[in-house]
Amino acid sequence: MTKRLGIGFVGGGFITRFHVQSFVGVRDADVLGCWSPKRESAERVAKLARDLDVGACKAYGSITEMVADPAIEALWICGPNHARIENIEEIVSAIESGKGTLKGIACEKPLARNLEEALEVRELVERVGLKHGYLEDQLFTPHVETGRALLWARGAATTGRPYLARAAEEHSGPHTPWFWQGALQGGGVLNDMMCHSALLVRHLLTRPGEPLSSVRPVKVTGKIASLKWSRPNYAKQLRETMGKEVDYTRSPSEDFAGLTIEFETSDGARVLGEATTSWSYVGPGLRLSAELLGPEYSMQWSSLDSGLRLFFSRAVQGPEGEDLVEKQNAETGMMPVVPSEAVVYGYEAENRHFARAFLGLEEPRLTFDDGVGVVEVLMTAYKSAEEERTLTLPVSDLKSFKPAVARGTWRP
Repeated sequence: MTKRLGIGFVGGGFITRFHVQSFVGVRDADVLGCWSPKRESAERVAKLARDLDVGACKAYGSITEMVADPAIEALWICGPNHARIENIEEIVSAIESGKGTLKGIACEKPLARNLEEALEVRELVERVGLKHGYLEDQLFTPHVETGRALLWARGAATTGRPYLARAAEEHSGPHTPWFWQGALQGGGVLNDMMCHSALLVRHLLTRPGEPLSSVRPVKVTGKIASLKWSRPNYAKQLRETMGKEVDYTRSPSEDFAGLTIEFETSDGARVLGEATTSWSYVGPGLRLSAELLGPEYSMQWSSLDSGLRLFFSRAVQGPEGEDLVEKQNAETGMMPVVPSEAVVYGYEAENRHFARAFLGLEEPRLTFDDGVGVVEVLMTAYKSAEEERTLTLPVSDLKSFKPAVARGTWRP
């Protein structure tokens, strides 16, 4: 066994708990700390980690306190988007002032709310010489990785490279209020979830062993819409559930987004990626899906095709929950079950990889450079949607661009 990496989490919410569950399958790291502006959230994460026996985790009073602890060697940034710069600045300040050191920092998607912030995040981390990793779990999903490897090894090797990739992420809406607020989150579902799908289609179209830069985005067409949550009855429901700050009759965010990306490959081909994301999908729960198509082959994957289904009749009564699948929408009827979601969605393989990368055993597959690239595509998609036209990359004024949804001026 190699030396184990001591990890601390910034943020104590839903995504942090998903990460912690995944460390059951990670042998190279221990979850030792968590900080959240809500102390009770950090304590819950620490208890979960101890209960799962993935580390002697404790809650810290500040990010600086975590950096100063020699046991904490890397941080996973999982806080809300609007706190990203503030959190990174505190880490960098703690290192520059000599309070502590780190081996690496990993950041959840998206890297930032807009391109200007993404560039600042990268500059801050590189200023103190930290290894960095961009956390994008869907590139590590076992189904996607197996299908991609087989199609490239068998189909593409004999009949030519794939030419079309599709990806989608759909559910009924986020868990917490800040996600629904364009100013805090940076947009709506496009900023929240298209970061997954836009990178996934590029990954599928990239030959295994070659860098993502070998498949370069050159044209972007974006579309956003509010299909469900700005309707008066659903806007009322959302306000009652999430609080008065979430008022979609006045400041809506998009709950549907579509994106088409034209790529140019290093061998001169033009290939396409299509992606959709939705907070207005009503089904069993979260649905992730992907396709890859080539001259004589194709692959299809849906996370809801799990192979396990349960049926409960009307006589079965119980509380609402998410024990069958994330974002579960029903408690009765025929429903798919997704066992070991942290594995199926890619968190386990992702965290195993980045723990080893920060220990110097592997090179990071995704860095903040890739995170910046994703934000560039997302902002181009917003601009394309607002201008109702296809845009060619690079877009000259993109660094100063803020989506109308984030400014509170978008009207569907």
